[in-house]
Amino acid sequence: MDPIVAKAMRREAPTRDEARTVLAVSDAGTLELIAAVGRVRRKFFGDRVKLNYLVNMKSGLCPEDCFYCSQRKGSDADILKYSWQDTEEMVSAADKAVARGARRVCLVASGRGPAQRDIDRVSEAVKEIASRDVEVCVCLGLLKPGQAEQLREAGAFAYNHNLNTSADRYGDICTTHGFQDRVDTVNDAAAAGLSPCSGAIFGMGEGDEDVIDVAFALRDLSPDSVPVNFLIPFEGTPLARKWELTPLRCLRILALFRLVFPDVEVRLAGGREIHLRSLQPLALHVVNSIFLGDYLTSEGQAGDDDLRMIADAGFVVEGTEERQDPEARHDLVAIRDRGIGTDKEGNT
Repeated sequence: MDPIVAKAMRREAPTRDEARTVLAVSDAGTLELIAAVGRVRRKFFGDRVKLNYLVNMKSGLCPEDCFYCSQRKGSDADILKYSWQDTEEMVSAADKAVARGARRVCLVASGRGPAQRDIDRVSEAVKEIASRDVEVCVCLGLLKPGQAEQLREAGAFAYNHNLNTSADRYGDICTTHGFQDRVDTVNDAAAAGLSPCSGAIFGMGEGDEDVIDVAFALRDLSPDSVPVNFLIPFEGTPLARKWELTPLRCLRILALFRLVFPDVEVRLAGGREIHLRSLQPLALHVVNSIFLGDYLTSEGQAGDDDLRMIADAGFVVEGTEERQDPEARHDLVAIRDRGIGTDKEGNT
């Protein structure tokens, strides 16, 4: 891995052959891969982990048929369905996340794309939340002319729209819009001055070439942040029986994305708990960003557990580098420091 890592240190992407080499690393060699790629992560991001938080402004009832999504048209998934939250609800959720250390709040709504009244509604929430000195990322689907500009003027920092899979496979996971629609949306948001945020979902039947294709397609978009999701196979969706990932396969995919995006925020996103399982802390040696707590329609790891995991792995929450948070340390350390449950010699 040394020549590939050396290129990443110079902000150079691997070749396709080098990308194949990364994904072909054996299970036995994956820990060595993570150690090598971790040098790239440390060079550009040190020991910092950025926290992001999702606010699901509108859930379910989507007219699109994305096969992986619990909110898709025709989905029988057992999820909450509701229309738009009011501004106070959105701001309250954002405030709680910021208090826990979130540096970015992601405002997400189901649907093909927003109507003008939806943009007006979201812009009101963006103004309130952005005043908290936090990045606001908006994810509303396909945008119409002028909508990205309105969001930016309201104070939005970024716009998220994932490519999800390779161009060749896109028709296998969605029929109501195409790969190019997603590419155009990311480019339009960037042209309007919004920071482009775009990533992918893995575990949907893709092969190594598809992983490489979408990684390089994303690099062509020059995103500032890249969320990497692993399929949550919701009952009631066409991909409900897709359980094909292993924790080590997930780590190799993350390692590849760090090499393709050496100095860009790579975010460990949906599905990390069920696919990485006990190897979640190892992923922090490759990624520099995670979602805190729950996702759109599924529960994530408890926020307190996320904070403890970060601290136990030797990392610090971005923005809190100058202060030690006792609540982010291991329970036994906190108990020891409070003198609770110990004998005279200090044994627990």
